[in-house]
Amino acid sequence: MKFSAILLSNVLLASAALAAPSSARKRSTLLSSRPYTSQGVDSPLDHEYDSNWAGAAFASPPSGSKFTSVVGTFNVPTVTKTNGAAGAAWVGIDGFNTDSILQTGIQWQVEGGAVQYSAWHEWYPADSVNFPSLPMSPGDEIKVTVVASSSTSGTATVENTSTGKSVSKAISGQALAGQNAEWIVEDFEEGSSLVPFANFGTITFTGCSATTNSGTTGLTGADTVDIEQNNKVLTSTTIDSSSKVAITYE
Repeated sequence: MKFSAILLSNVLLASAALAAPSSARKRSTLLSSRPYTSQGVDSPLDHEYDSNWAGAAFASPPSGSKFTSVVGTFNVPTVTKTNGAAGAAWVGIDGFNTDSILQTGIQWQVEGGAVQYSAWHEWYPADSVNFPSLPMSPGDEIKVTVVASSSTSGTATVENTSTGKSVSKAISGQALAGQNAEWIVEDFEEGSSLVPFANFGTITFTGCSATTNSGTTGLTGADTVDIEQNNKVLTSTTIDSSSKVAITYE
């Protein structure tokens, strides 16, 4: 899902976003959204607020380069069982201030008092697609990787390192710009509105790195983003080191 309504310097830029049809609470995609626009001249702001993204993101790669892969590892969260609530965690290339995104991760949703977890991939603006079953339980360690082999083709991989099982898919889509890299917890859309955001406790991405055509970088210099809805901040994001970012439900 593309980066949408952003609060910059405590000024909220309203976002008009419509979602594509989805089935069985599948992650849906924005059809139109206001892209991120930095208000700084020399560099992007260090912290932003958005209606559905929380985490860390690069607004641009090192000079003269493009992002070609992003990787991160986190544990499957223990989710508060509020019926109908949901959320997702993923890594991606682009979407922070561009029109396409290559992304992959997991989502959780509460139905009938039980939490269901699933792995998915997406090349926005196409719809997200669920991987074939990848069993996972709270506490399992999940490694997520996206690799752009060209601007229009790449690979999405989700690995449950606790069980040794993984799923991977070669996919293609609208040309990437290679300008952004992200490690995100998301309150995604269903129909034309955001789903109720599930309390996920804390998700900590570790082993965070992004590769460009000139080398590999960690989180140093990345922006942080938190979710704000109806004038209430729902998350708290902290970059703890060059390879670790923690997102906590408030």
